[in-house]
Amino acid sequence: MTTDYKPTLNLPETGFAMKASLATREPAMVAAWQEKKLYEKIREARRGAPKFILHDGPPYANGDIHIGHAVNKILKDIIVKSKTLSGFDAPYVPGWDCHGLPIELNVEKKVGKPGQKVSAKEFRQHCRDYALTQVDRQRDAFKRLGVLGDWDNPYLTMSFGQEAGNIRTLGRIAANGHLHKGYKPVNWCLDCGSALAEAEVEYEDKSSDAIDVAFPVTRND
Repeated sequence: MTTDYKPTLNLPETGFAMKASLATREPAMVAAWQEKKLYEKIREARRGAPKFILHDGPPYANGDIHIGHAVNKILKDIIVKSKTLSGFDAPYVPGWDCHGLPIELNVEKKVGKPGQKVSAKEFRQHCRDYALTQVDRQRDAFKRLGVLGDWDNPYLTMSFGQEAGNIRTLGRIAANGHLHKGYKPVNWCLDCGSALAEAEVEYEDKSSDAIDVAFPVTRND
């Protein structure tokens, strides 16, 4: 007959689960943060404190997040939370880059090139709609990583207010004399009727003897 000595031992007890089960526990944790409005309460508690602003360089609103996104956002989240715990008012406003070639290429796969199956105006609207769906997907994924921020009010480069602000800023830069006027070639696509991104330009080396080269005249006699 064996003796059970466990009841006689003064073993520590914990309220933590013996298994992490993060795949099921983390979503519940994030949901609890949202229900309690944790981010808003932190902002209220730090009202009037010295500001620490992290300007978030936005990711493309295209596709699911990958390890690069995770590293970027988690490191920024660590900085913001560290500054908050140090007594700063450190808001975090996430953003997305809603312009660029990746979005256009994905929309082209679905609706074709502008000017063929759809007009340029319709194509731009499809790009806006596509970007918004990608913002929602990435936002959910970033929340799942435990990143705290003003997720309901992000900045989007395609928002009309954001674009208007960029124009006003450019106007102030021009008024201060910081713009230089010059010439630069703009590569144009006759097929899609728009300017080409640098990534779309392909260069080809060509050898030819049909080239006229001018030389200065040293003697005129």
